[in-house]
Amino acid sequence: MISAEQDPMPASGRSSDERECALLVRIAGRDSAAMKELYLLYHRRLARFLMRLTTRYDLAEEIINDTFWVVWQHAGDFRGASRVSTWILGIAYRRGLKTLRYAGPPPADIEVEAEAASDEPARQEELNEWLDVALRRLPLEQRTVIELAYHVGHSCEEIASIMQCPVNTVKTRMFHARRKLKTLLTTLAGPD
Repeated sequence: MISAEQDPMPASGRSSDERECALLVRIAGRDSAAMKELYLLYHRRLARFLMRLTTRYDLAEEIINDTFWVVWQHAGDFRGASRVSTWILGIAYRRGLKTLRYAGPPPADIEVEAEAASDEPARQEELNEWLDVALRRLPLEQRTVIELAYHVGHSCEEIASIMQCPVNTVKTRMFHARRKLKTLLTTLAGPD
C-alpha cells in the first residue's frame, strides 16, 4: 500500500480518477446517465486534443463518438492499470489514427502574416498562431506527444500507454519535436 507521501498522484487527481472509475463501473452495467456524465467530463478535452490531431471539426466529432462507443462497449474491461483519462485518450488516439488513414490528406497550412505587434496581447496572439502553424508541420507522432504532454498534461509513461509504444520512444519523439519546433518558430518569426 502506498502512503500519502509516496503517492505520485495528488489527492484531487485520485478523487477525480476514483469518480471516473465509478462511472465506468456504472457504464459497464449499461447506466446511460453515467455515460452522459463521462461524456460531458471528457468531450471538451477530447475535442481540443483531436482538433490539434486532425484540424477538422467533423473528424474530431466523429472520433469522439467512436471513442465513446468503444467506452460504452468495453467499460467492463477497464482494469485500472492506468488512469481513466489515459485509457480514454488512448482509445481516442487509436480511433483518430484509423480515421486519419481513411480521411485523405489534411488541408493546406494556413499562412501566418508577419505584422508588427504594438501591444502585448497582439504579440501573444501572433506567437500562438506561429506555434499552431509549427505544430501542424510536425510529423503526427511528434505533434501528438507534444499535445499530450503540454496541452493535456500527461506524463511520458501515460503517453507511452496511450500511444502503445515504449517510454523511450516518447522521449525521443519529444526531443525531436522540440528541436523541430525551435527551427520552425525561428523561421516563422523571420529576421529581426
